[in-house]
Amino acid sequence: MLKIALAQLNPTIGDLAGNGERILAVAEQAVANQVDLLLTPELSICGYPPRDLLLNASFQAAMADRLQSLAQQLPAQLAVLVGLATIAQPPGKPLHNSVALLHDGQVQQVFHKQLLPTYDVFDENRYFQPGESSNHFQIGDYRVGVTICEDLWNDEEFWGKQQYLVNPIAELARQSVDLVVNLSASPYSVGKQQLREAMLQHTARRYQQPIVYVNQVGANDDLIFDGGSIGCDRQGQIICRSQSFHADLSIVNFDGDCLRDLSPTTLAPAVEESSAIWQALVLGVGDYARKCGFQQALLGLSGGIDSALVAAIAVQALGAEKVLGVLMPSPYSSEHSVTDALAVARNLGIETQTIPIGGLMQQFDLALEPMFAGTEFGIAEENLQSRIRGGLLMAIANKFGHLLLSTGNKSEMAVGYCTLYGDMNGGLAAIADLPKTKVYDLCRWLNREREVIPVNIITKPPSAELRPGQLDQDSLPPYEVLDAILEGLVCDHLSVADLVERGFAAATVQRVAQLLRRAEFKRRQAPPGLKITDRAFGTGWRMPIASSVP
Repeated sequence: MLKIALAQLNPTIGDLAGNGERILAVAEQAVANQVDLLLTPELSICGYPPRDLLLNASFQAAMADRLQSLAQQLPAQLAVLVGLATIAQPPGKPLHNSVALLHDGQVQQVFHKQLLPTYDVFDENRYFQPGESSNHFQIGDYRVGVTICEDLWNDEEFWGKQQYLVNPIAELARQSVDLVVNLSASPYSVGKQQLREAMLQHTARRYQQPIVYVNQVGANDDLIFDGGSIGCDRQGQIICRSQSFHADLSIVNFDGDCLRDLSPTTLAPAVEESSAIWQALVLGVGDYARKCGFQQALLGLSGGIDSALVAAIAVQALGAEKVLGVLMPSPYSSEHSVTDALAVARNLGIETQTIPIGGLMQQFDLALEPMFAGTEFGIAEENLQSRIRGGLLMAIANKFGHLLLSTGNKSEMAVGYCTLYGDMNGGLAAIADLPKTKVYDLCRWLNREREVIPVNIITKPPSAELRPGQLDQDSLPPYEVLDAILEGLVCDHLSVADLVERGFAAATVQRVAQLLRRAEFKRRQAPPGLKITDRAFGTGWRMPIASSVP
C-alpha cells in the first residue's frame, strides 16, 4: 500500500526560503498522517512563473542550494517530489524545468519536463531545454511515472490533434508504470477545471493508468492558479479533489489496483462558474496585495457598477477596514451617482472620502484656454475629469502607500473606452478581463442572498458622466452586442467577414474592430489585469501597436 499526499501550495515567486518552509510544513503534516510520498506543484521551490529571474546565475545557484538543504531537512522516511529549474548540458537552453525526488536526506533522481508550452502566457522555450525521455522511480513495490504539467496535455484522441511529437503518458504506459503523477502550475480560466478533469479522465481510461495531479494555487501578478488537484483511477473516476482557490492537503491510498481517498474532508465539490470567477478575483487581489507588500487598498467610487464590484472584491480579499473609497464628483455627476456610491460603501462597511473636482476642472480650463481658444468642447475636455481623478487617486496612493485598484472592465479595455492617465491609473486592474455583461452577471450573483451591490446601480443605464446626459450607448453598441463581437474578434480570432456572416451588422463590426486596434497603445500602458479567460489583454496578448490591418 502506498499513501500519497497532494500538497496544493501557494508559493511566492523567488521566495526560495519561504517556499521551502511551506514544503517542510506540509511534509510534517504528511508524516503525521503516515504518508509515503508527498507531491508538490511544478517549480514549487521558486514558484511559477519565475520568468526572467531564471536568467540570473545567482538565482539558479540559490535554487540548487535550497534543494540540497531541503533534502537534508525533510523527514528521512518521506519521499518528496519538488519542482525547480536545474542546469542543462549544452548545447541548448541553459535550464531544465525539473522535478527532484528527495528521500533519506538525498536528491535521489531528477526528472525533466518534455513538453514546453509557448502559447498564451507560456514562454518556456525562452528558458528551458526539453527532457529527452519519460522516466519513473521505484517506491516500495510500485513504479511511479513522473510528468510535469504540459506533459499531460498532448493526447491526440482527446484534442483531435497532436501538438507535440511525443506523448509522455504513452511512453510511461509502455514502461508499465503502476501510477502516473503530474506536478502542475496550470493557471485558472473560466471552465478550465472541467477541461482538465475531462482530459485526465480520458487519459486514465485510455492508458488504464491511475493519475494523481497536483496543481499550484494562488495568484502571481496577472495569473491566478486555482488548484483543484485530483486523483483519478484507471477507470477515469475522480476519487479525490482538493479545494479550489485554497491551499490544501489531500491524501490517497494506492494498492496497485485502485486509488482510495483518505482526505480529512469529503471530495471537494466542483465550483459553479460565477462562484469560481468571484473566488479567482478575490484571490488575485488578495495575493497581489500581500505578495507586493500592500496593507491597504483604495479605489475611485463613482456610483457605477464597475467600481462597486471592485470594491466588493477588495473587501472580501483584504477586509473592509483596509479599503478606502474616494468619491470625486464633478458638476456633471448625477445626484444618484453620489448616493449610490455611498450606498455601496455602507453595504460593504468601508470608509469614504469625498473630493469634489469642479474647482480643479476650472483651473485646468483656465490653464488651457489660450491653447484651446477657438475650438469646440470635446473629448479632450471630457477626459480632463478622468485625469484629475486619476491624479488625485495616485497622490493618495503615493502618500499613504496604498494599492490603487483600477476599475475598468474588459469591454472598455478592448475598445479604448477608458482614459489613459485617468481611470486606467493604478497598480492592479481587478476586472480587466471581465466583460461588461459578466460584470452585471457577477453583481446579480453577489446579490443572491442579500443586497451587496445596490439594485439601482445594476438597473440604471451605464454612463461615464463626462458631459450632461451622457450614456455609454451614445458611443458604443449595446454591451450585449459589443461583448459578443469582442468574443469573436479577441477570443475566437474571427474576421469581420466571419462575424457579419453570423448576423452582426457590418458597420458595427467594422467600427468595433477599428476601436480594438486603435486602443492597443492604451492597453500597453495599463496596469496588470487579473486573467480569468482564455484570451486576456495581458502577458498572453502580443499585438503590435503600429500596424495596418484591413
